[in-house]
Amino acid sequence: MSAAHPDQTSELLQALAEQIDAILNGTGPEPRRAGFVLLVSPVNAPADARTNYVSNVERRDAIAMLREVAARFEGQRYQEGRA
Repeated sequence: MSAAHPDQTSELLQALAEQIDAILNGTGPEPRRAGFVLLVSPVNAPADARTNYVSNVERRDAIAMLREVAARFEGQRYQEGRA
């Protein structure tokens, strides 16, 4: 995937989210079975570089998901919240 112009990043992430959601959950009217959060950041970027994200869940659920993963990455047990 080549580098996108910053103005195209949002459009590209939305297109990716639609495809990921369709793969995970199908395209029918049934409720979603799987939620996701996709993080995208420049490789070898400076510390202040922006990380963009897209998801198919509410922001509070995305935050809970990210906290759970961060805790696992840090070797801690997941405390509480919903994902």
